[in-house]
Amino acid sequence: MSSPSSYSLEGTTALNTPILSVRDLNVSFPSEAGVVNAVRGVSFDLFPGQTLGIVGESGSGKSVTSLSVMGLLPDYAKIAGSVRFAGEELIGKTDSEMSRIRGNGIGMIFQDPLSALTPVFDIGTQLVEALQAHQRISKADALKRAIELLDLVGIKEPHKRVRSFPHEFSGGMRQRVVIALAIANNPRVLIADEPTTALDVTIQAQILDVIKLAQRETGAATIMITHDMGVVAETADDVLVMYAGRPVEKGNVFEVFAQPRMPYTVGLLGSTPRPDISSDEPLTPIVGNPPVLVGLRDRCQFAPRCPVVQPRCHEEEPSLNLVPGTQAHQSACLRSQEILDGRIDGERMYQLPPLSPDILAEIPRDERPVTLSVKDLRKEFPLTKGALIKRKVGTVKAVDGLTFDIHQGECMAIVGESGCGKTTTLLEIMDLDPAHGHVILNGIDASSMTRTQRREARKQIQIVFQDPMSSLNPRLTVKEVIAEPLYALGFDGDIDRRVQELMTLVGLDTSQIDRFPGHFSGGQRQRIGLARALATNPSVIVLDEPVSALDVSIQAGVINLLEDLKRKLGLSYLFVAHDLSVVRHLSDRVAVMYKGRFVEEGEVDDIFDHPQHEYTKQLLEAIPIPDPTVARR
Repeated sequence: MSSPSSYSLEGTTALNTPILSVRDLNVSFPSEAGVVNAVRGVSFDLFPGQTLGIVGESGSGKSVTSLSVMGLLPDYAKIAGSVRFAGEELIGKTDSEMSRIRGNGIGMIFQDPLSALTPVFDIGTQLVEALQAHQRISKADALKRAIELLDLVGIKEPHKRVRSFPHEFSGGMRQRVVIALAIANNPRVLIADEPTTALDVTIQAQILDVIKLAQRETGAATIMITHDMGVVAETADDVLVMYAGRPVEKGNVFEVFAQPRMPYTVGLLGSTPRPDISSDEPLTPIVGNPPVLVGLRDRCQFAPRCPVVQPRCHEEEPSLNLVPGTQAHQSACLRSQEILDGRIDGERMYQLPPLSPDILAEIPRDERPVTLSVKDLRKEFPLTKGALIKRKVGTVKAVDGLTFDIHQGECMAIVGESGCGKTTTLLEIMDLDPAHGHVILNGIDASSMTRTQRREARKQIQIVFQDPMSSLNPRLTVKEVIAEPLYALGFDGDIDRRVQELMTLVGLDTSQIDRFPGHFSGGQRQRIGLARALATNPSVIVLDEPVSALDVSIQAGVINLLEDLKRKLGLSYLFVAHDLSVVRHLSDRVAVMYKGRFVEEGEVDDIFDHPQHEYTKQLLEAIPIPDPTVARR
C-alpha cells in the first residue's frame, strides 16, 4: 500500500529513531475529593514497526496515557510533559491542529466498537469520510479504497457490506471495521485500547491477526493497551507495567515475563491462569485494591499490597531505574536486585492461600450423588418476517438435544462462542420448566413439580451473574442484598446471623454490612453476589461468566474462593465462560458447544491436552498464553 500520510519516516526519522517519544507525561483532573493524578511521570519511546504493550489494573492510567497522545482528553484535564510525534511536539496543540494528526499520523482502535461508529451512517460513508478528511481523493476512489480496506481486515463480500450499518455487524466484525478506519490513512502510530475485551477467544485471535496484518501493511508502530497478559505475551516487543498512574517496570517482553523485577508484575503473572498447564495450586491473588489517586503520600504506592514491603518503602516513592546486569530492563522497586524467579532469598514472595480439605476427595465420581441431570434439552425460537403481519419463515435451534450430568462436588464448564446456546441453556435450567426435555434436580424431575414444589426447589439452585454491579440492587445495603433470597424463599432462622456467616464465608468484612454495593470494588461485589447465591444452602450454583468483568489480580481471588467453597461445602458448579484459561483452572469436566449441540465432552485435562473435534482444536489454538516463548513457538 502506498502511504498518503504526510508524516513519512523518510528524511525525518530512521528505524533506530523513535516515531513517538513521551517524556515525563503527567495528567490530572479536578474532582470533589481533590486533584486526581491519573498519570504520573510516564516516559517511553516507540520505534517504527515495534509494539509496546501497556498493562495494569483498571485505574492504572493506561487509557488516559493513550488519550493524552491522541489529544482527546477534556479541556479541564491538566497535561504536562512532552509528547513528540515524528519530531513534532503535540502537547499544547489546539483541537483543530490535532485533528490533522488524528487518523492520519496516529490511528486509534477503541475498546467499544459500537460507540466508536456512528449508528446513522453506513460503514462505507464513514470510511469515505475518514479518507477524504486527510487526502485529496474523489468519492468514487474513496469508496473503492473503503472496499479494499474491508477486504484487508477480513470482511466477507466487502462490496456488499460497505453499505451495511454498524448494527448489522457482529461485535467482532464491528471491531474489524474500527481497525479499517484506524489504518485508512496508513498512520505511523497505531494505538489499540483493549481491542479484544469481551470478544470470544476465536474472534480475539482473528482481531489480533488483523492488527498484526495492518501493522505489516502500514509499517506502523503499535501501542497495545490491555489487562490480558496473554495478549501482551503474544503481540508485544516491549512491555510497560503501570500502577497508580506510574510505570513500575519496563523492558523487553521476554525478559520481563521470564524475570519480573517488581512485586506487582510478579503478582500479575502469578494471578493469570495458564491454559497450557494443568495445576492444582491456587492462583496468586494480590490482596487489597489500587490506591485512590488523590492526595498520594510520598511512598511506594504498591507498599500496602506488597508481600515483601520494608520500612524504607514508606519513606519515598522509588523511581524507575535500570536493573543491574541488564541492558534495558527497568524497575521501580528498592528490592529489584533481590528478586529472582519470583522469589526473594529462595522464598516465594506471594504465599499461596490454603485450600480447604476436599470433603469428597475419597469418594469416586461415580459413587457421588447426581445433583443436576439434563436430558434431551431443546429450545427453539421462530424466525419471522414482515413488519405489520408477521409470518414464520424458519426456526433457530438454540439448544438442540443436550444431555449431561453433574455430580456432587464437581464443576462442569460449557464453553463456546457467542450465539452457540450457552446462556439459553442456563436460562432453561434455571427456569425449572423446560418446554422440551427434562431438568432433574437432586433426583426430582422439574417437569413433574407443582408450582409450590418448584418454588421450594429454587433453594437448591442459585445463580451468580456476569456483571456484579448490574445484578445487585444499588438501593439495598449488603445485608438486604444477601438476605433477599432468605426472605423470598421463607428462611425461618436468625437472618442477621446468617448474613454475617455468609459474609465471613466469602471473605467480606462484617463491619461493612450496612454499606451499599457502590462502595465496594468489583471483586468485592462479586463476593456479595456469591454470598447471596449461598444464602439458601444450594447444592448447585450456576456461574455465568463470573470473573470476565474483573481485573486479573482480583479475578484470581474469586477463582480461589470458588474452588475453596466447592471443596469445603461439596458444591456443584455449572460454569459458563469464554475464557478457557479460567475453565481449565476451575473445572473438572468441560463440554464444548457449537450451534446448540455438544461436539466434545470429557475430563478437562483430556479435552485440553488431547482435543478430538476440529472446533475444539480451533478454540484451544486461539487462546493467548501468558508466556512469550511458548506463545510464539
